Amino acid sequence: MTTNLPSRELGTSGLKVSALGLGCMGMTAGYGPSDRGQSIAVLHEAVERGVNFFDTAEGYGPYANEELIGETLASVRSKVILATKFGYSYGIGGVRTGLDSRPENIRRVVEGCLQRLRTDVIDLFYQHRVDPKVPIEDVAGAVGDLVKQGKVRFFGLSEASAATLRRAHAVHPVAALQTEYSLWTREAEDEIFSTLEEIGAGFVAYSPLGRGFLTGTVDATTVFDPTDFRAGNPRFVGENREKNVQAVAVLGQLAKDRGITVAQLALAWVLAQKDWIVPIPGTRRVERLKENLAALDVRLSADEAAQIARVVAETGVTGPRYGAAVMAQIDR
Repeated sequence: MTTNLPSRELGTSGLKVSALGLGCMGMTAGYGPSDRGQSIAVLHEAVERGVNFFDTAEGYGPYANEELIGETLASVRSKVILATKFGYSYGIGGVRTGLDSRPENIRRVVEGCLQRLRTDVIDLFYQHRVDPKVPIEDVAGAVGDLVKQGKVRFFGLSEASAATLRRAHAVHPVAALQTEYSLWTREAEDEIFSTLEEIGAGFVAYSPLGRGFLTGTVDATTVFDPTDFRAGNPRFVGENREKNVQAVAVLGQLAKDRGITVAQLALAWVLAQKDWIVPIPGTRRVERLKENLAALDVRLSADEAAQIARVVAETGVTGPRYGAAVMAQIDR
């Protein structure tokens, strides 16, 4: 029987989603080999437990992730909110060749997304990364046209700066910004949060568990598959990993004192920051999905959340969240 989860509105957009969504990237990309059957089981279990917000992208594969989501959730399409992304170009064999948010590419991409997702409308259509070659006003205008045509319901941005958010919103309302945010990655608090409140947009927090580090399952002996991007991520290698394992152990003790897991503590902390923040932790295992959803039952007071933040500030996180090449693509 389907469980009713609490919902949250993304800003003042009118788009309401389950308070915890599901990031689906790892089911086909980024985190090494995956089992399709297990991923499908997670998707079905998520729906049964009341999750209705599913995050995918043209580039997660590419194409394979949208196909998986579209096929698996087709029978419950009316019950779920599908978010996907545009903004890259691909060459032979699906190799990513660069950014491309030209309006003509957006119009082409949306048709493929609709087909793969087996739907006639995309609920939330994000620009995956800001394209410096294309004025954001042109991007917002192109998505606005898709909204008028009934192919898209809401417009979103990912990893965009405050200035870009304002410029885009002036052309077409921005419903949500998706950016990395966790106890270990808090740059969005500096200016982004106030800008989102100003324009009435919500915040979708990806990697709220630090790409798995904040689950407490990564230690000095963990070996990542060569196709798992964490094998080369700065926070997961060498001395950085050693220091970060020690930092997570401190959080683990705080979680143990409350009788919860460190993942639940980390998710509860994100949820406690603003009522318009929706974390989208990803997983390929049903047991992890259940663990994550239990974080919705954890209530942190303002003092408790502040204490956790102080502990993290004291222990710190070592290493940037991405390598230099990826960081260079992030709008600032």
